Amino acid sequence: MTTVAIIGLGTMGAGMAATIARAGMTVRAHDIKPEAIEKARDSLPIITRILDELDMPNKGDGTAVAFADTVEETVAGADMVIENVPERLDLKLELFRQLDRLVSSDCVLASDTSGIPITKLQQAVSAPERVIGMHWSNPPHLIPMIEVIAGAHTSAETRDWLVKFIEGLSLRPVVVKQDVPGFVENRILYAIMREAVDLVERGVIEPEGLDTCVSWGIGYKLAIIGPMALLDMAGLDIYQSVGSYLNADLCTRDDVAGYVTDRTAEGKLGVKSGAGIFQYTPEEIERLRAERARRFVAVRRALEREP
Repeated sequence: MTTVAIIGLGTMGAGMAATIARAGMTVRAHDIKPEAIEKARDSLPIITRILDELDMPNKGDGTAVAFADTVEETVAGADMVIENVPERLDLKLELFRQLDRLVSSDCVLASDTSGIPITKLQQAVSAPERVIGMHWSNPPHLIPMIEVIAGAHTSAETRDWLVKFIEGLSLRPVVVKQDVPGFVENRILYAIMREAVDLVERGVIEPEGLDTCVSWGIGYKLAIIGPMALLDMAGLDIYQSVGSYLNADLCTRDDVAGYVTDRTAEGKLGVKSGAGIFQYTPEEIERLRAERARRFVAVRRALEREP
């Protein structure tokens, strides 16, 4: 496998492209927005330096990513296409229908969707057995875990091939056994976010305190030992005892809290708009991004070090 096409750059496309190119693959990428291509092009040297800091094996040039003007040019001769367009089912189905006409019959069609069931995407192609979920985490060049999700019609061969492909990138594939919305990572993340937003909205804690509690409490703990192993460490009897009264008091709302929707309606989207829950100057945004990268590198190196 030598050629990978990425359709849609967004916030993750450049990191995905650089990581794959570093493994010796030919990578072509496309976005309908010229500014997205320029942003991705400008970020490649920074991403490459981060991959160097992580001592990621370099079988190619991580900056050698070609940007194409059309979908047709991008996917020509591709062995795999990674769909990374916005999280709208109609847009993704439209693209998969287009790809079905453009690529070879054995080209793997992978989706980086954050939670749309892969089975829904398979209805747009003539060979659904080659469609599979490949869910990266943001930032993709720093988070080594990638979820592999088979839809109802994905073949075992496609699933196994993608697992080996991810291992070839020196990353960690995790096979999700059922095609549930949100897969696994985002289901757990959004359960945490729902409770976090609810606690802040109800005035139980300030946003800064919530972040400290999670990052230096459960986040610090879970970076070392996962939830299922933690149950064993703490004792299932303890979980049963606390869960017997606490579970009934946890947030169970099935919509999005006004704490978020009100800000979204006002255009306060977070870092991308300069304001969200917190306020950000352009200088602060650059500082935060650089600091985030340094800390991710340090934590990952520490976790990967032999005890």
